[in-house]
Amino acid sequence: MKTDRLIGIITTIQQKGTVTAPYLAEKFGVSRRTINRDIEDICKAGIPLLTKQGAGGGV
Repeated sequence: MKTDRLIGIITTIQQKGTVTAPYLAEKFGVSRRTINRDIEDICKAGIPLLTKQGAGGGV
């Protein structure tokens, strides 16, 4: 369920700090594109997330 995944993403980021989209995609069994959409939805809900592209990047 999407709500469970969104809460799981937030919890994972809180616990681990910076994580990558591929890591989250594998953890939740979805595509990287789905994770990117989920990150957008989390930000639209008013929860600020910073993303960084490239080597050493992540959410």
